[in-house]
Amino acid sequence: MIVCTNLTSNRILGVMVNKVKVAALQMVSTADVEENLASAGDLIRQAAEQQTQLAVLPEFFPIIGRNDQAKLRHQERYGAGPIQEFLANNARRYGIWLMGGTIPLSTHDQGRISNSCLLYNPDGVCTARYDKLHLFDVRIGDGKESYQESKTLLAGDQVVVAATPFGNVGMSICYDLRFPELYRRMLAQEVVILTVPSAFTETTGRKHWELLLRARAVENLCFVIAPNQGGQHSDQRRTWGHSMIIDPWGEVLGALEFGASLVCAELDLNRQSELRTSFPALQHTRLLQ
Repeated sequence: MIVCTNLTSNRILGVMVNKVKVAALQMVSTADVEENLASAGDLIRQAAEQQTQLAVLPEFFPIIGRNDQAKLRHQERYGAGPIQEFLANNARRYGIWLMGGTIPLSTHDQGRISNSCLLYNPDGVCTARYDKLHLFDVRIGDGKESYQESKTLLAGDQVVVAATPFGNVGMSICYDLRFPELYRRMLAQEVVILTVPSAFTETTGRKHWELLLRARAVENLCFVIAPNQGGQHSDQRRTWGHSMIIDPWGEVLGALEFGASLVCAELDLNRQSELRTSFPALQHTRLLQ
């Protein structure tokens, strides 16, 4: 049993640090959960060896099966299950903050699951949960490539900002990236880092991935950590990869292309504070809900 508590406040835990080293972990997940957990564990170990304080896995890191029904077969009850135990154990083992990309969690709807992102502290305690708000129901190009997440996923209904020793972290997932109003809502809770674990498709990623990530960073003067799936999967889907970490001025601090690997960067929180003071665009907003 893993005790999980939701923490969504603008409170900073402990003493605010000036710099934090973070990692975006890129995977090419398969239909084999054990294989994926082994791959994720290796990347987490590598991140810890590089003195990372926060590591973020991609969307559905434990499984991308041959169809969406595979996720239903591996759903877990919130607070218990082998995937959640894996995340808790690795956070505790390496003494890091670990964001578990997304995993399939059970809902009140037996035919659908939630696509949930869980954040674990260095004691292995789940301190925040975010359920994906925006579901990817689209047809791309001539319609040969189509997705309907709402068939198997139940959309979340809460904006989640998690408190950490290095500032408040706004949690989002993949398709959420296209909805800037989500991130504006997070600013009310003094968010400094945005996370976007994803399985962005190659087709849309080629056109929009970096463009959208840099826009979210600049318009909110936030750091962005965006780990993506990156390669060919069991269901013949191709994901775009190009995981990256971006600073509040839109500069890419680190990126990689395809395959299972990781990218690390040091976030200068003092520099972010200076930018927000010298370029106070966030204080100039006039159209508020």
